[in-house]
Amino acid sequence: MENLIYFDNAATTWPKPESVYQFMIDFYRQTGVNPGRSGFDKAIEAGNLVEGLRKRLVRFFGGDEDAPERLCFGYNATDAMNTVLQGLLEAGDHVVTTNLEHNAVIRPINHLVRDEGVQATFVPFNAQGFVEPKTILDAIKDNTKVVVVNHGSNVIGTVQPVAEIGRICRERSIIFVIDASQTAGVIPINMTEMNIDVLVFTGHKGLMGSTGIGGLCVRKDVNIKTTRSGGTGVNSKDPYQPEEYPWKLEIGTPNIVGIASLWAGQDWIENKGMSAIHQHEMKLLEKMVARFNSIKGVTTYCTDSLENHTATLLVNVDGFEASNVGIKLEIDHDIAVRTGLHCAPLAHNQLGTMEIYGGVRFSIGAFNTEAHVDKAIEAIADIAGDQQLKKTS
Repeated sequence: MENLIYFDNAATTWPKPESVYQFMIDFYRQTGVNPGRSGFDKAIEAGNLVEGLRKRLVRFFGGDEDAPERLCFGYNATDAMNTVLQGLLEAGDHVVTTNLEHNAVIRPINHLVRDEGVQATFVPFNAQGFVEPKTILDAIKDNTKVVVVNHGSNVIGTVQPVAEIGRICRERSIIFVIDASQTAGVIPINMTEMNIDVLVFTGHKGLMGSTGIGGLCVRKDVNIKTTRSGGTGVNSKDPYQPEEYPWKLEIGTPNIVGIASLWAGQDWIENKGMSAIHQHEMKLLEKMVARFNSIKGVTTYCTDSLENHTATLLVNVDGFEASNVGIKLEIDHDIAVRTGLHCAPLAHNQLGTMEIYGGVRFSIGAFNTEAHVDKAIEAIADIAGDQQLKKTS
């Protein structure tokens, strides 16, 4: 597996930049103490990194720069999304979301509907893979409190028109939440300009950090209820969770090594240029799509245009279950992909791929090359050709 070609960057980017690995190791060796809990020098240094990253990420996401404390860290996007949805929605509230959502949104909402009396509407996407703002508008009711949209699909790579959806929400005083798991660090996001009230992110994808770190960025006029409580390192005599951010939504010892990885990831993205990274990935995607579409028996999804896309592609090969294509890619060609439903069953149901057990996802990253894409094209052609030989034999 030393020659493995990795096309599963939508799950987690790998490898990370060498500078991220090195900074994580060095910082953790030298300053891996509990930040904000003690007054000695190393604790202060660790705390400074945490608070510095809050400011840096708020600026990166176009949030309220005068309120960096509203950048709250968590384990990942799923952890953050649970905090948001459980902290905003109550019995009688209505939430609008989409068929493109990850289970990080679908399951918390379904539990709130079943267990707490929340109402929910899931709107479809169009044939090109985009949620039209009008479908959101048409789903809004008098009791709609929250709209949640997956900014970039982890299945088909389409990037939703969040600025237009955000405007609809802002005009109606509805809280607009985006899941930026696939877009944070990949394409520009400006919460202020896009009318985003809450942005949920994970660190281990486009932000080039480690697993186990993520969080949410909350605009100043949004109030999220505390749903968990515990140690914060401040106001220890208070028997209840503090009402001030970030402690209102953060509990326990933070993932300091994960935070260090995000700091180094920001350095790397700034040095390389986010636009340049994305252009590199999309150039490779364009070649992959064009060549896959020329292979008989291969289906690609929502690829009529690659504008407003991340470098994620869903395919299927006639005559094969997706899982078997994935096995053949790994065993015969040393290529790693993700197969199945990708934790997004509603998307696959609408695409018509549920009955064939999902699809094969190629997700291109910053460290993929044209040679990698060429190998993938050869591999898919080989697999499709095997089936064509079966049909003619």
